[in-house]
Amino acid sequence: MIRLFLVGFMGSGKTTLGRALSKDLGLTFIDMDQYIEGRFHRTVSQLFSERGEEGFRKLERNMLHEICEVEDVVVATGGGVPCFFDNMQYMNERGVTVWLNVPPSVIHTRLLISRSKRPLVASMPEEELLGYIVSSLAEREPYYSRAACVFDGSLLENREQIAKSVARFKKEITDVYFPHSEEEKK
Repeated sequence: MIRLFLVGFMGSGKTTLGRALSKDLGLTFIDMDQYIEGRFHRTVSQLFSERGEEGFRKLERNMLHEICEVEDVVVATGGGVPCFFDNMQYMNERGVTVWLNVPPSVIHTRLLISRSKRPLVASMPEEELLGYIVSSLAEREPYYSRAACVFDGSLLENREQIAKSVARFKKEITDVYFPHSEEEKK
């Protein structure tokens, strides 16, 4: 049974890598934000606005517990998931957590393209975004660093980089935490 949780700041590539990795490994892929939107028929931004951050984080925790019932899965968590309640411990007990550690400059570039979909930065002026990323990463690092392992998610900008990252992920993480028996290799 494989259960991989990709954690990291928004824009770190959890969905991009998770989708490609699950396809390569033949596993189910769950993006937590999409899962939540499907369950509640509302966007994450709407839920965040309607319930406030505290209400949204409680809902997110409940959905994490639901998702943890699935086996043979790659889960792209929301960026804040590891930072609330006992979520990081819970994921560590139920699978392998991987922190996609990405430099703030790379996250900044990615968020400039997709920030309208991200409630915490959607209306933030561009000149404030990098400072927000740096300070938020510093606050979240103690949670992210509790992941079982760290993976550089910087190279996910095109198909070639994604393919190379998947191969590197399999070698560095999947093969270490989920080794195949000699029979399966034949």
